[in-house]
Amino acid sequence: MDISGLTSSAYSTASQTSASALEETLSTTNYSTATEEELMEACKSFESYFVKQLFEAMEKMVPKSDEDTDSSMAQTLDYFEDTLLEQYADAATERGSLGIAEKLYEQMKRNYNIQTVSEDEE
Repeated sequence: MDISGLTSSAYSTASQTSASALEETLSTTNYSTATEEELMEACKSFESYFVKQLFEAMEKMVPKSDEDTDSSMAQTLDYFEDTLLEQYADAATERGSLGIAEKLYEQMKRNYNIQTVSEDEE
């Protein structure tokens, strides 16, 4: 039984769903009333998505042999690689490796005029 069509379809659907979910979150949230934590979480989500897209682009540049692309097992592994890339991207974002989330956070704080809450005020 050849499941290559199913796994390729599922792989692209999962990637599109991730992008759609991020787009919906970013477009429906009113960041002018957001807490600092909500704002930082949105920034981290964006950075994580961006890093995942970088990983996927880099992976496409690696040539694959005919053996790698012929089997249905390879198609199934491609599907699970998407999840692995998401985990790598999330881990890179949590470590602040690129610093995109922090820069975006600072810019959004200025744009939405969000005041930093000091520990004394809490």
